[in-house]
Amino acid sequence: MSAVEKSAPAVQIPEIGQPFGGGFFSGITVENGQRFANITTGAEHELVGEWGEYGIKIEGTDSFTDSRSNTEAMAASGSELAKQVLALDIGGFTDWAIPARDVQELQYRHFKPTSRENYCWNRDGDNPNSLPVGLLYTKESPTKTKVPGFAQGEPEAFQADWYWSSSQRSANTAFSMYFGVGTQFYGGKDDELRARPVRRSLID
Repeated sequence: MSAVEKSAPAVQIPEIGQPFGGGFFSGITVENGQRFANITTGAEHELVGEWGEYGIKIEGTDSFTDSRSNTEAMAASGSELAKQVLALDIGGFTDWAIPARDVQELQYRHFKPTSRENYCWNRDGDNPNSLPVGLLYTKESPTKTKVPGFAQGEPEAFQADWYWSSSQRSANTAFSMYFGVGTQFYGGKDDELRARPVRRSLID
């Protein structure tokens, strides 16, 4: 461990849904052996738009954990939605991004707005990059969130609607998620879907 690492203050991990780093703590992902605390913005910062140009494969948008690098590559390719997210300044933090696929899964796992059964038809919920590792959803799990403010009808709630991730699937599609029942699928890049920005903070 370097002297800089030894002197760096330990990040105090809050409870899920607690205010943290300009938003709300939404879970931990692991990338290249490092742990990151992921932070989700409040509902007022949601955006709606197209992912990017249909039919164009964008290099650098394939990560399931690095939301920021995906979003920067999207913006460089001309995505107006990505440019809007990169321009955000919330609580003095300017490193916001469209969540990568496994970061987005944590949003649903912890902030599911409805009491509807989960669809769980394919690999929904499978998240090897989260801590703890995400398992396949069942009809009953995850349950409707118990985090104050995030249930349907409350001020920070996700809509029962489709949300973009920043993870590309193909030249024509990108991964998305339906927050009504937890379906992880993909949409045409020229579809207009919601996006709830995130940022992350290195734990160790």
